[in-house]
Amino acid sequence: MRVPLILPLVLITAAGMAQAQNTRVGEVSTAFKLIGPDHKVVVDAYDDPKVTGVTCYVSRARTGGLSGAVGLAEDKAEASIACRQVGPIAIAQPLPQQEEVYSERQSILFKRLRVVRMVDAKRNTLVYLTYSDKLIDGSPTNAVTAVPVDRGTPIPLK
Repeated sequence: MRVPLILPLVLITAAGMAQAQNTRVGEVSTAFKLIGPDHKVVVDAYDDPKVTGVTCYVSRARTGGLSGAVGLAEDKAEASIACRQVGPIAIAQPLPQQEEVYSERQSILFKRLRVVRMVDAKRNTLVYLTYSDKLIDGSPTNAVTAVPVDRGTPIPLK
């Protein structure tokens, strides 16, 4: 009987580990909720784990209320992204043409917010895409941003 209790614990632990990779920059309330936290728009910063000197800022809705307080709410599939050079760019190892750099759950089981890095080798540019997917039916809502890298620092590809 203990086996079914392990799965929710693993899911909660994995979600907590994904949260540790970002830094909350700020938030604004968008709707008052009498019980539980207000609905919000949050802005988080994510440092690219393989590209030193690039940080992505992602804004998205957070559902409040009682279901939001206990982690059962499903956040909207809308997000905005802006990635910027925040220091000297250094790439220690060759990058794949496309790679997921961040993922976070938006519902208890099936919906995730994802950030994918793509390399535009012709223009020596890093392109970042954010979107939301769902086990059955994902959302076409997405946002894209690009960080040009100085030609003196060619992006190494795998």
